[in-house]
Amino acid sequence: MTQQYILIETPVDGVGLIRLNRPEALNALNSDVINQISTAMEAFDADDTIGCIILTGSDRAFAAGADIKEMEQRSVVGMLTGDKLTDWTRIARISKPVIAAVSGWALGGGCELAMMCDMIVASESAMFGQPEINLGIMPGAGGTQRLTHAVGKAIAMEVMLGDRRLTAAEALHYGLVNRVYPVERYLDEAIKLAAKIATMPGVATRMIKAAVNKAYDLSLQQGLDYEKRNFYLLFGTEDKDEGMKAFIEKRPPQWKNR
Repeated sequence: MTQQYILIETPVDGVGLIRLNRPEALNALNSDVINQISTAMEAFDADDTIGCIILTGSDRAFAAGADIKEMEQRSVVGMLTGDKLTDWTRIARISKPVIAAVSGWALGGGCELAMMCDMIVASESAMFGQPEINLGIMPGAGGTQRLTHAVGKAIAMEVMLGDRRLTAAEALHYGLVNRVYPVERYLDEAIKLAAKIATMPGVATRMIKAAVNKAYDLSLQQGLDYEKRNFYLLFGTEDKDEGMKAFIEKRPPQWKNR
């Protein structure tokens, strides 16, 4: 029987929380952990009562990296034929907003996992890095791309080639994280942010997330066309009718998420 490496809860209405629970390995990410995370995220994504998802670890470690013992015996053929990053792709396809609440170590795959989320709320002890070069390999779950988009080429090169670690304050300065709080507050603040997002109209929320992510994949004109398409489509939703009617009537809207 596969060991359960995550804990799942709904701390407040509309928010689904996934907590990595592999403390003996500082939440190191093996294939079972990633599969369980992606499965839980997909369940929250399909749950109409959930509007925002939080992924977190412990105060000591969000995730200290990939499970090296699992990776050490793998070959080129095994990596290619086994497509070991399939479950990571499942996480990237979640349509609802996802917030990473990060404290302590977020290294290697842990840093990549945090960057796959839409926002990062960090504790003052958070430490981000991509130390794969020390193992003779490189980031393979998006680190070279997402970190470069977030902090720029020069800093990304130093992090990956020089094994530089970014403190929470540096990560905030470079735009990698949204907010930094004391360790005793970071998760509560992430839940507050998620709860606020969860009160927003769900269809518009998902379309905004999709459009922002397209900014990384498309030219400016293609991105503008995609944005315009989503904007027009929202005029066919009940939430558009309710939102505009509530604004005119000066009352809070009652979203139906459709």
